[in-house]
Amino acid sequence: MSQMGLVMGTSGNVSVRFSPSETGEPLMAVTPAATAYSTMQADDIVVTDFEVDPIDSDLTPSSESLMHVAIYRARPDVGAVIHTHSVYSSVLAVSGLDIPPVLDEVIVNIGGAIRVSEYGFPGSDALAENVTDALGDRKAAIIANHGAVGVGKTLEEALQICALVERVSEIFVHATAMGQIIHLPAEAVEAEMAIYRMRNPDIGGTE
Repeated sequence: MSQMGLVMGTSGNVSVRFSPSETGEPLMAVTPAATAYSTMQADDIVVTDFEVDPIDSDLTPSSESLMHVAIYRARPDVGAVIHTHSVYSSVLAVSGLDIPPVLDEVIVNIGGAIRVSEYGFPGSDALAENVTDALGDRKAAIIANHGAVGVGKTLEEALQICALVERVSEIFVHATAMGQIIHLPAEAVEAEMAIYRMRNPDIGGTE
């Protein structure tokens, strides 16, 4: 994520959901707060419960842990969450512009328009709720005045989604600057949404 330029310094955060066989209770492994990716080690990753209480760690979990937990609770299909501060998605975050269905790959892989959430203060319950609402049944959302989030069954998928969001954001920003946005035909969107649902049957209906 850092090498791809999706974050800088200590910005952004990453988590995975898992359930230890001995308890069955869901836990989250999340990046620590205020730790640069260039120096982060595997032992720095903080394991927490879904109340964001660390388990056997003196490190502080990411300040956006509430958002990660809110997504996991709302989306049983999600196994990993990545929050980025990439440049072009951040441009849309401060512009308040959703990305409409303009590229086939966005619908097939993300599930439709990429929406900008309502504003929530960083690290707050409001941000967690607003981002989860904007995400809906899709695999990405833009966080108002903040950045973006991508989800997947695995870390690899979530990272691919984040990379796609940034690429599409860049295309959309340039196309907007040119003064014309051409949406996909409605019948194409409908057909591609059917492909998205077929590939992700455990998500359920998608807008």
